[in-house]
Amino acid sequence: MLKLMQNEWMKLWNKKGTWVMTGILIIITTGMMGLMKWISMQENMGGNFTREGMIQDPSSLGGTVLLLTVIVAAGIVASEFSQGTIKMLLTRPVKRWKILLSKFLTVNLFGMLLMLIGYVVYILLAILLFKSDAGAGLSSWSVWSKSLYMLLLSFCSVFVTATFAFTVGSVFRSSSLAIGLSLFIYFTGSTISALLSQYEIAKYLLFTHMDLTQFETGMMLIPDLTMPFSFAVLAVYMVAFLVISFSTFIKRDVTA
Repeated sequence: MLKLMQNEWMKLWNKKGTWVMTGILIIITTGMMGLMKWISMQENMGGNFTREGMIQDPSSLGGTVLLLTVIVAAGIVASEFSQGTIKMLLTRPVKRWKILLSKFLTVNLFGMLLMLIGYVVYILLAILLFKSDAGAGLSSWSVWSKSLYMLLLSFCSVFVTATFAFTVGSVFRSSSLAIGLSLFIYFTGSTISALLSQYEIAKYLLFTHMDLTQFETGMMLIPDLTMPFSFAVLAVYMVAFLVISFSTFIKRDVTA
């Protein structure tokens, strides 16, 4: 399995697009932090944008990382078909589920790496651009524990959306379809959940539970939701997505 993952990892980073996406993440993060600094200066709100306050909520990274990870997740299987390398891949003396699992793990490892890179850039810029809060400091454990907690919650949406894109890409062999559907869910899901919030079905929609930071920010889509319930719903969806993708990939005709 490790050799399969190493092979997928090397193929991923041999693509110029992967390096471009990493650069885009750094540029967007830098631009976002610069914009926040500019807003604080223009509106004389420096007291509201403190170094510790920014560090405690890095969840804004999740959106950029999600979009970039979805691109990789959508194409990591579909590209094998479009490039005609699928026959060679599936005729190797390796079980198909191991091949697909190595791709899935590689996608999520890539997402984690992007999250880490973005987080490091975010923290450095927060330290450089914003003043420290007189009542707190970077040595405070509460600042860093809250920061890492929010980072983990924001990564959950990356994992869920990437899994969905991975499933669509592997089942329908179309990266464009996978990217399109994933972005549709990301940009319109919360709106759909809000419109259906008065109905019981809204509690069981994937969109309702994708953003777990809502439990910390208080911006709840449905007032009586709890985090354990959201985790349970997401777990059911994740299992369903993976069962569909693995069963389809294992049974697929190698000549398809």
